[in-house]
Parts: sequence; structure tokens; C-alpha cells
Amino acid sequence: MEHPNQTQQPQPSVDEIAEDVFRISTFVPEVGPTGFTFNQFLVNADEPLLFHTGPRGMFPLVAEAVATVLPVESVRWITFGHVESDECGSMNMWLAAAPRSQVAHGELGCMVSLFDLCDRPPRPLAEGEVIDLGGRRVRQIPTPHVPHGWEAQVLFEETTRTLFCGDIMSQVGPGPAVTTDDAVEAALAAEEIFHSSSLGPTTSATLRALGDLEPETLAIMHGSSFRGDGRKALYALAEGYERMAAS
Repeated sequence: MEHPNQTQQPQPSVDEIAEDVFRISTFVPEVGPTGFTFNQFLVNADEPLLFHTGPRGMFPLVAEAVATVLPVESVRWITFGHVESDECGSMNMWLAAAPRSQVAHGELGCMVSLFDLCDRPPRPLAEGEVIDLGGRRVRQIPTPHVPHGWEAQVLFEETTRTLFCGDIMSQVGPGPAVTTDDAVEAALAAEEIFHSSSLGPTTSATLRALGDLEPETLAIMHGSSFRGDGRKALYALAEGYERMAAS
């Protein structure tokens, strides 16, 4: 797979997918069979939060997109699903651009990677810890090995009921910023292409536990975000993975 740093990137699009939650999306046609979106999510609050930084090569584009919503230097929290270049490759560039910012991640991710990788000490988050952003509240939820990575986590914004899914429910190709159509079949098709998810004994239970949060918006890193019955979608994804694991 060609890395997004090695491609000529178009200008990102910026869309509000829930109240004060913005999706910054760059479509890279060279990745995968039909192209791939690389999405970051910005929560506009008293203490703005950026979920996913993008890789280092995308930093100027993503920073320019963030600046259409709020000043780059006002970003307070930088976080992501797991340690991978498209999730956090430019985190130190963000720490430099936003002097009051701090990386926040689960305790495990800080211990195994981020205390060493971050230019400023990160904020370890206890399981289930909530950060009050001022007008928005994000809850940390560890999801080890789901979709992949020992330190994997998601965040749940309680006010808008937005689940920041990371690589869960990834889809290939271009698409709208938000869809209300079934996203599960597209996610299962992408899994058949990339085999990127850890289909282990706890995968389905983890997905169903996320569904039990009853999210109304799924902020998905690759592909369209989903608005609708998040519980139903995550339960259906769990069932699809069970079929894959059994085949």
C-alpha cells in the first residue's frame, strides 16, 4: 500500500457531522483499489480537541483546514485511537503549533509508546475517564486489539453522542461526509481487502459494548461517517466479523 505521504494530496474538505464536531477529510486515490479517505475530527469547545493528527506529510493541509474552524494555536487536546502514523504521525508538529496542547491517551498507550514519542509529556487517561472540554465531554474507552493495537481506544462525546471510532468501520473509496445508509457492508468489504482487524475472541463483545453506548454518530477515520442507529450498526459489524472468523 502506498503511504499518503508519498502521494499528491488534494485539499481536505471540512464538514460539520454533529454539532461542533468537524470532519476534515483528504481523499487519496492511490491507496487501495478505489482510493482511501484519511479523516481527522475536531471538537470545537472551550478546550478544542483534535482526534487523529494525520501523518507528518499532511500536517500543512490539516492545519490549514483546522484554521477554517478555529485558530490552530487554540487546540488544547490531541488524541487518537492507537499509535500509527496516520493516527498520530504529526502529533509533535501539533504540539509545536499549539503551545497549550497536550496529547491524551489511555494509560497503556502512554506507557508503551507516548511517554517516549511525545515532545511534551502526555496526559494518561484512566479507563473511562472523562475530559470536560467546556460544552463537550469526551469519555475514554479502551478497546485493546479492536480493531488492532494493544493500546487501542475510542472516545465517546457524551453531549452529541458521537463515537470517535478510529479504524473501526473503515470503508474504501470516496463518499459523502456523513451517510445514513448502511455502512456495515462497505466496512466488511474493506475488511476483505485489507484484513486489518484483529478478529479475536473479544472483538464482537467489544463492538457490542460500544453499541450499547447508543451512539448517534460514528466518526470513522477512513470513509464516510455514519449517522443513525449506532447500536444496530456496531452489532451488525460484530455479527459480520463472527461470520468471517468462522469461515
